[in-house]
Amino acid sequence: MLTPPPDVPAPRRILGIDPGLQTTGYGVLEVSDKGPRVVDAGVIRSADGRDSSDMARRVKALYDGLSEVLGEWKPSALAIEQLYAHYDHPRTAILMAHARGVYLLAAAQHSIPVTSYAPTKVKKLVTGHGHAVKEQMQYAVMRELNLAKLPEPHDVADALGIALCHYFATGSGVMGGARGATFTGVNMKALLGAEPDPDELTEEDTRSESA
Repeated sequence: MLTPPPDVPAPRRILGIDPGLQTTGYGVLEVSDKGPRVVDAGVIRSADGRDSSDMARRVKALYDGLSEVLGEWKPSALAIEQLYAHYDHPRTAILMAHARGVYLLAAAQHSIPVTSYAPTKVKKLVTGHGHAVKEQMQYAVMRELNLAKLPEPHDVADALGIALCHYFATGSGVMGGARGATFTGVNMKALLGAEPDPDELTEEDTRSESA
């Protein structure tokens, strides 16, 4: 009698989200005994080719975009930056809350736990400085994830940084094209190096935009 093969546990993946109403950065890290590695990263845009005042369509585009990422990669955790409001710009905080609420809803519908991190904590855990500038975050993310180039744009670097923050904060590290959305990916070959391990590339190098 043949013995059935043992069940292979699903890979542990962390999805980091840098929320924005017009442009949202995302980064997916897959965690193994060797540490985290990038398996996908990019931005979701809501406003291209649309009336920027049509809030209902914009938040639906963001929801559809994130739902596609969740369905494809099935992360075990979602890390997102906490909402920060400056008293001089209350309208900005309100608009950001629209986007953030959409992402929390999508995660809940996929039964994915969500952890929020203050921007200063993300910077502290990833760069060692709670008030690091964006360029410092880019270099720290490139170093920690062994990337061949700086992650760009900043939305992607911040999203990968948020995912790294969760990786460190949970004790895993040494420190402790959707319909209706414009989907822009990252050139994974360029990000990971000229000749990455083919076993580590699980999707197309560049995700094409879809309206």
